[in-house]
Amino acid sequence: MDLQQLIASVRPADKEAEEKASAYLDSLVKPLRSLGRLETIAARLAAVTGQTRNTFPKRCVLIFSADNGVVEEGVASAPQSVTISQTINFTRGITGVCVLAEQAGAEIRVYDMGVNGDVDVPGVCSRKIRRGTSNIAKGPAMSRQEAEQALLAGAQAAFDGAGEGFSLLGIGEMGIGNTTTSSAVLCGLTGLDPAETSGKGAGLTEEAYQHKLEVIRTALSVNRPDPADPVDVLAKVGGFDLAAMTGAFLGAAARRIPVVIDGFISVTAALCAARLCPAAADYMLPSHCSKEKGYAVAARELGITPYLLLDMGLGEGSGCPIAFSLIDFACAMINHMATFEEAAIDDQFLDSLRGERF
Repeated sequence: MDLQQLIASVRPADKEAEEKASAYLDSLVKPLRSLGRLETIAARLAAVTGQTRNTFPKRCVLIFSADNGVVEEGVASAPQSVTISQTINFTRGITGVCVLAEQAGAEIRVYDMGVNGDVDVPGVCSRKIRRGTSNIAKGPAMSRQEAEQALLAGAQAAFDGAGEGFSLLGIGEMGIGNTTTSSAVLCGLTGLDPAETSGKGAGLTEEAYQHKLEVIRTALSVNRPDPADPVDVLAKVGGFDLAAMTGAFLGAAARRIPVVIDGFISVTAALCAARLCPAAADYMLPSHCSKEKGYAVAARELGITPYLLLDMGLGEGSGCPIAFSLIDFACAMINHMATFEEAAIDDQFLDSLRGERF
């Protein structure tokens, strides 16, 4: 399918199922709403699947790797070679996201979207468009055709995950320089200045940070991305990783699979997906609040509040397995807690509260 067909295939989540789940949660033997956001997670999952009770025994983090030409401008503290090294290390199970995924009973799938080098190792699926994007400070990161190619490759990764039986996905990335491209994309979508969307990434001196802001401003001035056209924004100032992640969010929604947002890069891609197809946001669940200042901006634009405050800034999809565990807790609650009736407790004292908001 092409991009427009992909977008058209996404249907809104089942709000009636969500309301039914919320009513059921109010019948469980506890003070109303006393399990807080675990209850909102359970209700959101019901909207996604159409069922009040859910389990997600098979889950996966999709990781999209790509290099970014803007590193030529000295915006990253790490050398570009780290991208290929970590992409390979994902297959060895030794990175942060890998150990967290193993603990959460999740698998990893790794996609080379545009690493600047040959990643010819088992466990990395090659969807390479080319060896990194162009330098956004000098011109567009990629052509519109390449952006759509990356979007559709990301959607296919989600489709492949569904075909493998994964019923819960998380979206992660690897790419030196991608906090710069994510900040540029967020500015392109919102019109904000880079100082409001960009942080110090994996670590920059104050002088290097100010230089990074100027590079992003230059990229926006040179490329003039259209805020009404997320594909144009991705093509002009984004990255192959960001575009593929955007497509993966759309693909998960098209297959009615709940999909977890990681940190700053992931939430920026999620916002791109929601701007392309507002119904796709129904299938997204946040994980943690990233240390990057742009995370709060993108989360606000999406209308989401992260579940966890862990002072994390790793990326890779590392927040997703932690959120998978929260999802397990939410499912355990709604699946196995007794109702007032089953517990032989008269709940008439709650009748006057059930319609209240608190």
